[in-house]
Amino acid sequence: MHRIGYLLKDGFQLMSLATLSVFEFANLAAGDDFYEIAHYSLPGGSVRASSGVPVMTVKVTPSTYADTWILGGVLNPIEQPSLPRERAFVRQAAQASRRMAAICTGAYTLAEAGLLAGRRATTHWLYADALQARHPDIQVEGDRIYIVDGSLWTSAGMTAGLDLALAMVEKDLGPDIARRVAHKLVMHQHRSGGQSQHSEMLDLAPKSDRIQTALNYARKNLAQPLTVEVLAEQVHLSPRQFSRIFTEEIGLSPAKAIEGLRLEAARLMIERSRHPMEVIARETGFRDRRHMREVFLRGFGVPPQSLRRDAPPTLSA
Repeated sequence: MHRIGYLLKDGFQLMSLATLSVFEFANLAAGDDFYEIAHYSLPGGSVRASSGVPVMTVKVTPSTYADTWILGGVLNPIEQPSLPRERAFVRQAAQASRRMAAICTGAYTLAEAGLLAGRRATTHWLYADALQARHPDIQVEGDRIYIVDGSLWTSAGMTAGLDLALAMVEKDLGPDIARRVAHKLVMHQHRSGGQSQHSEMLDLAPKSDRIQTALNYARKNLAQPLTVEVLAEQVHLSPRQFSRIFTEEIGLSPAKAIEGLRLEAARLMIERSRHPMEVIARETGFRDRRHMREVFLRGFGVPPQSLRRDAPPTLSA
């Protein structure tokens, strides 16, 4: 039996409790009640989520134990800092438990308790810079889905908590159970922690039709050479003009943006197909498989093979 304790407080984000479904379906997939779940708070009794939904909790005491503690996030961790009693309990619980996890802005509580000093961590992208500024001794990686540093787990915002919970299931019960849980929950894949919180294709939002036209051309022709000269010709600009305007509107150089588009396209092909890596590299414009691997490590922090391993078999055929 593995006991999971959710530590909640007034104003917590209800999405944090969506991770309960991961552990519930893990029990069903394993055919055994491996996980036992309980809700706790400092005062005990009814705790209200930011949406107003009440959740009954058990009051924590110095002897309260859980193998895994999960801290829910709040809407604004800067305006809702953790209380001294909360920080004291979190420090004590972290010493006694197997692991301590924070979903979304719950990472602020870990940081305020002093547990993330000298460690890697992530949080919702909107609050990552503030977390770094307030706690310069933490290596905040604001563009990661989740990060595991020793016994401390942190995730990005909202649905990233599901990926963190699924990674726990994989660690506890193995990849087969984790894949079955992902399938049951209609999660297209178990995203690895190294993946970006953002989509390059969605983030590129140019101001002018000319740059939009160039990006549309690039997306449709990733397998072709996409030099500044080629893209500039599509919108009837000189390479120098095009490069200047593109960088001003996108905030990235043309080469960096194209690399991001290729990376995103390759990731989708890996997750949704069984094409060999050589084919995926060729179709998305990388020089070869080795070049694609280098870009994946630089962009996602993991090799492309890890995404292939994480994709559910029924969804990647």
